[in-house]
Amino acid sequence: MRHATRTLLLFVLLLPIFHPVWAQPARAGQVVEACAKNDNFNGVVLIARKGKIDYLKYIGIANRHYDIPYSEQTVFHIFSLTKTFTTVLILQLYEQGKISLDSVIAAYYPEYKGEAARKVTIRNLLTYSSGRANKDISSPELIHQAYDNTIWDLDSFITTFLSEPLIDTPGTKFNYNNGDFILLGKIIEKIYGKPYEKVLDEQILKPLQLQHTGFLHHEDIIKNIDEGYSERDPPGKGVYMPTNVYIDNLYAAGAMYATPRDLLRFDQALFGHKILKQATVDTMLTAYPQLGDVALGFWVYPKTFGKINTRFAERQGDGYGHSANWVHLVDKDIALFILSNTKSLEYLNTMREKVLSAYLGQ
Repeated sequence: MRHATRTLLLFVLLLPIFHPVWAQPARAGQVVEACAKNDNFNGVVLIARKGKIDYLKYIGIANRHYDIPYSEQTVFHIFSLTKTFTTVLILQLYEQGKISLDSVIAAYYPEYKGEAARKVTIRNLLTYSSGRANKDISSPELIHQAYDNTIWDLDSFITTFLSEPLIDTPGTKFNYNNGDFILLGKIIEKIYGKPYEKVLDEQILKPLQLQHTGFLHHEDIIKNIDEGYSERDPPGKGVYMPTNVYIDNLYAAGAMYATPRDLLRFDQALFGHKILKQATVDTMLTAYPQLGDVALGFWVYPKTFGKINTRFAERQGDGYGHSANWVHLVDKDIALFILSNTKSLEYLNTMREKVLSAYLGQ
């Protein structure tokens, strides 16, 4: 009996080592359930600590045409989370000595005719500070022309939409866009001599065994992929399916799909220095305060949840009724993924604060 008592006492004393006292997945779950009940959140929430899943909940409807619920089998559109995969591909080239972050576009893509060719560096592209005029997103009409109305071959897209004059001095102003990462995708193709999609598969997806992650073409039939819906205005009036998109045109900036488990595997390979060296990850996570705390592939800044201080790395993505949020608390090795097909990115940004606060016991 004494031995059993001592064993139980030792277990209780060691428990915080294996599972911190502030980790409260049940409280996080209550927040998620409330978001579903009160705000029509549909999608998935995954929380992991040191690579181990602490909370995973699929909730709501993935396909309203056939009333298919979200489940372990569901595949999600991730849109701009694609940009972090593209960043990793660039940084792998950097590690191999095949690219310099401070060399200009023309060094690797001499055919490019935009004014940025000999003035904009790889680092400028990675930090959305190229200074280019973003013709592809400059008006609703041009957005539709670039992404909705037709399928473009890559070179024609670059010539038509990404070769405009500079409007800012490169490196001086943050201006979020897709074009900088589409150019990075083209540079990856030029260096490898292969399509971006094949490089992605060979350099990341196969080595990490991301079997439910890939590059999406508009004509692809992907089993169990979710549909996207947007809320009608005013809220509470149901949802509708947004206009068609030729997802191929988003390319290295937003054309990928994945599952939350695959995203966690990618997260752990990245922050665990398995796919990039630690020094490279340190470079990746070095923020540029003058550019709104953007880093390479993430935004990184200090953040406080109640009494808990942390280093917050985040990546967001959205489009055509889909939204995605990826957070990694760098100093605590906690990952959070929220993927939805009914709620806006702004909603997910608020939701993640509530979920993490609850999980951290704050």
